[in-house]
Amino acid sequence: MRIIGTGSALPKKIVTNEDLSKFLDTSDEWITTRTGIKQRHVVSDETLEDMGAEAALKALEMAGKRPEDIDLFICSNVLGEYITPSLACIISEKIGLKCGCFDINCACPGFLFALDIAESYYKAGKTKNCLIVCADEPTRMCDWNDRSTCVLFGDGAGAAVLTEGDNVKATKINCQPAVSKLWQKRVPEPTPYVTKVEQNVPLQMMGRDVFKFAVSASTTEVVDLLSSIGKSKSDVDYYVVHQANMRIIDAIKNFLGEPDSKFPTNIADHGNSSSASCAILLDECNRKGLFKKGDLLVFSAFGAGLLSAAAILEW
Repeated sequence: MRIIGTGSALPKKIVTNEDLSKFLDTSDEWITTRTGIKQRHVVSDETLEDMGAEAALKALEMAGKRPEDIDLFICSNVLGEYITPSLACIISEKIGLKCGCFDINCACPGFLFALDIAESYYKAGKTKNCLIVCADEPTRMCDWNDRSTCVLFGDGAGAAVLTEGDNVKATKINCQPAVSKLWQKRVPEPTPYVTKVEQNVPLQMMGRDVFKFAVSASTTEVVDLLSSIGKSKSDVDYYVVHQANMRIIDAIKNFLGEPDSKFPTNIADHGNSSSASCAILLDECNRKGLFKKGDLLVFSAFGAGLLSAAAILEW
């Protein structure tokens, strides 16, 4: 398969580090030096389905495709307003899709998990034009009195349209199960038969453990995946890495020994937008004309689960 269109959408509300310092024991310097983040987009009166639909329509327009041309739709989402139906169904109704669709909940590497799933459909000969939308609002998952988590996240949506081709050279998904490292709990309404006491818990993260996992998983998977197709780091034109924390990105760069110029970033403006992160970065780079035909792109992402994924694409 190959990518023929990309799109993204962001909430209009921008929250700067200075804004956060008005009600948190923090500062622009504290946040920037630890994360590389200066501001983030936060959902206010938008809905997640509206942002997902906007990103999808932009990707379809770039691809020169209509909704009726799409025969498979995969949506990555962690926390939506609806328990059921899926966000994929809701977005489908908004933009006029009639194809089979489903959600996946793979947190930050969701875009790459969706690519891996789509690649299987292409290899099975079951799809021609596929739409992927990643729409997440992790700011709804945080405790906004906890500076260790709420300063990290931003909301948004990214999309890609795929068609038949041979541009995806390799994909890999992975899990090192460790639920206690990064989690959030939402408890449904109790029934008369529930005896245990449960409560809703905002996002919880063991930052150092997640940091170590992210760097280790990313670097190992990238090197192994390149080796599997007979490529080396010198063959890579750009690394599209999940925008979680600039320190993580720097650690990956240092381990791989690759220059800053190969690592486009937007974390300073967006923060960590979960599964939308890689998709938004891809769209912004694409619309700036950064990628040239034939460029080799390496994707890497990591998140709750603990899940990780990597992919190698020829542009």
